[in-house]
Amino acid sequence: MDKPSSNIVLVGPMGSGKTSVGRRLACVLKWDFFDSDFEIVSQTGVAIDHIFDIEGEAGFRVRETKVLKDLCKIPNAVIATGGGIIVKAENRALLNNSFVVYLSSTVTQLVERTASSKSRPLLEKSKNRAQTILDLLNTRAPFYQEVADVVIDTTGKKLYAIINEIKKAIPK
Repeated sequence: MDKPSSNIVLVGPMGSGKTSVGRRLACVLKWDFFDSDFEIVSQTGVAIDHIFDIEGEAGFRVRETKVLKDLCKIPNAVIATGGGIIVKAENRALLNNSFVVYLSSTVTQLVERTASSKSRPLLEKSKNRAQTILDLLNTRAPFYQEVADVVIDTTGKKLYAIINEIKKAIPK
């Protein structure tokens, strides 16, 4: 889709590679890189799971929207978002002026990639990570599709291959 864009925003479920891909893509493009979750931690001085414990998911989502508003104003930036950022209609609307890349992946791959992570509040209390990831994916996939200018399946792909696919998809 040809759409004027001043930045690239990566969306997708936790473990799809948004931060790793974003960091590398920004290097290749010689753009700035921002991770919305890291920005929230930087601004609050506490971990995301702590924010979830104190303010709940709703409180975290308010902070996430504020950060997204600020980041979307930065030209020539690659922005990695949290997996649930697309749940709020306000956030999806904020992405309209960005080139949005949906990094998709299989549930099996997402479970593998998040297996050792201790900083994913929606997975921490889960008895069955695969089912939790599947449930989140079923809820969020239509929203990821809605905002996406391009969908790239990251399953089993090397970082450079994903970067090349994104570069080819970026409107000139």
